[in-house]
Parts: sequence; structure tokens; C-alpha cells
Amino acid sequence: MKKVIPFFLSCLLAVAVLFTSCKKDDTNPVADNTDLAQHSDDQSRFSQEIDAVANDANTSIDNFVAFDGFVESTMGVICDATAVLDSADGKRRITITYNGQNCSGTRTRTGVVVLSMPLASRWKDAGAVLTVDVQQLKVTRILDGKSITINGTTTITNVSGGRLRDLATLGTIKHTISSTGMSITFDNGSQRVWQIAKERVFTYNNGVVITTNGTHTDGNITGISEWGTNRFGNEFVTSISTPMVIRQDCNFRLVSGQVTHQRLLATTVVTFGLDSAGNPVSCPSGNFYFKIVWTGTNGIVSTYILPY
Repeated sequence: MKKVIPFFLSCLLAVAVLFTSCKKDDTNPVADNTDLAQHSDDQSRFSQEIDAVANDANTSIDNFVAFDGFVESTMGVICDATAVLDSADGKRRITITYNGQNCSGTRTRTGVVVLSMPLASRWKDAGAVLTVDVQQLKVTRILDGKSITINGTTTITNVSGGRLRDLATLGTIKHTISSTGMSITFDNGSQRVWQIAKERVFTYNNGVVITTNGTHTDGNITGISEWGTNRFGNEFVTSISTPMVIRQDCNFRLVSGQVTHQRLLATTVVTFGLDSAGNPVSCPSGNFYFKIVWTGTNGIVSTYILPY
């Protein structure tokens, strides 16, 4: 059966590798394949953008003494935004306004993120909670011009306490990210609400290393990081089956990890940190790739490899 790939995938696959079984079977609808690949890409983009906002929050906090920070951030700089500190209504706030292209030139962002915490709180204290209000954050991928727009509120909790600028001496810092509802508008106009439950552990190895796992449990599925309804109206849960690792010495890129999407047309496993042939790679000068694998109801294994 000839696979008809929508424009979104055809753009990506122009620089990617597509593997499918040579056996043809009309009981495996083309839409099933493209929907699973599209959802995997949607979830990857959303998750990485939420992590990027959390990284920007840490950068901004480090840059303002009022948030127990320092004049030079361990997390680097925000290339596509400006940050302004103010206080009102008993809260300390940082407003991040996005206005351009990121440091690596892979995407553009517009919109606003407001960070806030009570004036009496200190971010370095164990249990401190930062509220992150995401307002019309539109992220456009330069590779194909596709965008997602994110709205909603997350909370970041400094579980262990400590400041990232002291990470080399502290050894480990633990944060959690949670949300009961983040709105996502996809490039086809559909709008959905997803929930988040993640733990991020910061260690130091030639720079900051961020290891992320899911913390939500639903029935017999553990390690869930995101869940909700995808752009096609299908409910899903995404669990982190192998920790997701971001490294500062690779420009804060996602270098490895694996997630599993369940409750869709088929259980889908997505592996990150690969080259275009699907082999693990340390830190390429160009794109990383992720591999999407699922088995259809007819037993045929489908695999896509796409850049990120």
C-alpha cells in the first residue's frame, strides 16, 4: 500500500530516513501511520518547549539578586528574549518577552512568560514554588515553518533547595514541573489541553546535566510525564521509559532518552539522541534525530526517523 504523507511529514522526511516493512497490507491504514508519527512529533516539541521555558526561568532567576540569583547565570543567556523584574501584590515577578530566534537558529518564539513567587519566599530554599504563566507563546520551527502556541500555568518546585550557580559544589539539585492544564494550539488550528508531571535532576559533568523522568501514575502505567488528548481527538499518556538527558556541553540539547505513547492506535516508542541512520550519537554539529517505532494490528512494524 502506497503511503501518502501529509505536507508536515513530507517536509521532515526530506531530511530524514523512512523505514517500513516491505510487506503490503491494506488493513494497516495510512492515516494510522501518519497520525502516530505526527503525535510523536507534537509531544516531542511540546515537552522540549516546556523544558526550554523552565531553563529560561532558571536563567532569569540566576540573573536577578532578588530571586537569590547572581549576576552571571549558570544556564547561559536567553538569545531571543528580554527579562524585566518587578514586584506587586505581595509577589516578586520576572516578565520574559520572547521576540526572535533562539541561539542555535532552529526556531523563533514570540509571546510572554511571567514568573512569580511570594515576596517572603526565597528560591534557594527547599520547597520553594515558582509559578510560570505562559501567555501566547508561539514557537515556529524554522525547518518547515510549522508552529505551536502554548498557554497556561505550570509550577516549578525547588524540591531539594539550592541554586544552580552552586551546582558544582552541591552535586545535585531537584526540581519538579507540574500543570493541570496547558492549552496547545496546533498548526492545523486544533486546540487541546495537556497535563504535565515531571522531575528534573540537575548534576554537574563538564557543565550542567539535566535528567528528566515522569512522576504521574495512571493504572498500571508509571513514569507518565504528559497526558491528555492529541490533535486527532485521541486520548494518550506519555511515559518516560529511559530518562531524558539535556547537556550544557551540547548547547543544552536533548542528547538521549526514550518515551512511550500509549492508549493510541498502537503503543509507540520514541528514542532520542540519534543520527539520521538511527544510531546513538554524542553531540552532532547539525540535527539530532528521533526514531518512532510501533507495531500495527496486522503485525507490521513501522519506523520513522525524523530530525529535532
